[in-house]
Amino acid sequence: MLFQLLFPKGRFSTARFIARFFVVVLSVSLVIGGVTCNVSYGAALEGVTLPDSVSANETTLVLNGLGIRRATIFKVRVYVMGLYLEKKSHEEAAILKSTQSKRIVMHFVRDVSVSKLRGAWQEGFEKNYTAFDTIAREIEQFQASMTDMKKGEQMVLDFVADHVDVEVRGVKKTSIQGRPFQEALLSIWLGPHPPDDKLKQGILGR
Repeated sequence: MLFQLLFPKGRFSTARFIARFFVVVLSVSLVIGGVTCNVSYGAALEGVTLPDSVSANETTLVLNGLGIRRATIFKVRVYVMGLYLEKKSHEEAAILKSTQSKRIVMHFVRDVSVSKLRGAWQEGFEKNYTAFDTIAREIEQFQASMTDMKKGEQMVLDFVADHVDVEVRGVKKTSIQGRPFQEALLSIWLGPHPPDDKLKQGILGR
């Protein structure tokens, strides 16, 4: 097949064969190389792929780990979650106290109503942050930014300096001030009573 491609009319000479052979090899290499250079590699879980790194507020963050939230006794898949940090860490206490930038990406794999989202958030705050009543106003602001989530949609939570930016479907919804709220929100997954322990271990990269 290659011989016919190089010499369609049956004319052959060693020099001509070598020259045309290298032209074909070079062309194939360039095509493969071009494709490879444009591939964005990432980590995958349950059919969801998240990039290995992201840029958030002019800071490069790396994927610390992936996990999936399963709910009810039937282990219904709800969302795949990725935790991004400036530097990888497997220690929840260190992550909670760190002032470095962080990002949480929640990729929903099923439809979730706003009422169920708000109920889950409230339960998470109450179970994992003992002083949740001191940030009631911040929690109310956060809950007000929630909406129905459809399969395939993403919610992004950016932890920057002393506030949290909430983005839903690529649109910034609100910015909530205060380190206590940052810690409370992270504690939902990294605290003593996460909604799914395997999810916690996954985002910690364990």
